[in-house]
Order: sequence, then structure tokens, then C-alpha cells
Amino acid sequence: MPKKEPLRISSPEAKTRFYMAAAIAEAKKGLEDGGIPIGSVLVIDGKIVGRGHNQRIQKGSVILHAEMDALENAGRLTASEYQRATLYSTLSPCDMCSGAVLLYGIRKVVVGENMTFQGPEDFVRNRGVELVILQDKECIKMMTDFIEANPTLWNEDIGEED
Repeated sequence: MPKKEPLRISSPEAKTRFYMAAAIAEAKKGLEDGGIPIGSVLVIDGKIVGRGHNQRIQKGSVILHAEMDALENAGRLTASEYQRATLYSTLSPCDMCSGAVLLYGIRKVVVGENMTFQGPEDFVRNRGVELVILQDKECIKMMTDFIEANPTLWNEDIGEED
């Protein structure tokens, strides 16, 4: 069987679209499973090493936000691997997920959108993390539709009262 050639994406914009599309696919998977449509992927040296989606509803978890799920699915990594990593998330990471970014020294986070929810972005930037906000229309629509249809679940996820 011939060996597969690694995927080669030339431009930075194409790479960003490719990895965000993988995060969006995770978000859709979560929604299809009855959960909140937020997805994330962890990329190191051009390779997706961890994928995840919000599974608080599906697993009755208090911590399985998409970013935490992606980190968990990546498994144990070295400090130098985390420092070379980029975390892609369809939604601005919350305090918990931003804390994990800081704890592990992830230096870049690409966010699909921060219009429906904005985590502690200034705090993360002030700690040296490069934050790229895409305001992706598909991410915005997915979250807007979900929040409108499920305000109680959404408020629970972000720790707010109805």
C-alpha cells in the first residue's frame, strides 16, 4: 500500500480555513449528539493532534468544553509541543479554557467568533498569547441559532442565570 503524502496547504489563510473547518465539524458533531455546538482542534507543526467538542450535556460533565475535550484527546504532551501549538475554537474560550491555554503555554489561539460570547481575551493577550478573531459567519450563525433555541442550556454552559 502506498504511503500517504502529508497534506500540504500553502497560504496562512488556507491553513486557518482548513483548521477552523475541522473545529466547525466538531461543533456540528456536538450539536448532532444533542450538545452545544462548539468545536476545537489543537494543531502542532501542521498536524491536528487533538479534536473535541462541547460535551457537557452528553456526558453530564462540568468541564468538557470543546477546548478541554480537544486538549484531553491530544493526550500528554511536552511543554515544547504545547509552545508550538495553535488552538482553534469556534467560540471565544471561557475563563476555564483560557486558563488551560495559559497553564500549558499555548502561544496562539484562533477564534471563530466572539460576538455571542467573549472570554477573557484581553487577559490572555496580556499574558503573551496571540489571539486571532475571525468573526466567521458560519460560527456566528451556529451559535446564534443555538442560543435562540436553547437559552436555558446556553446560560447553564456559561454559568449565568436565566
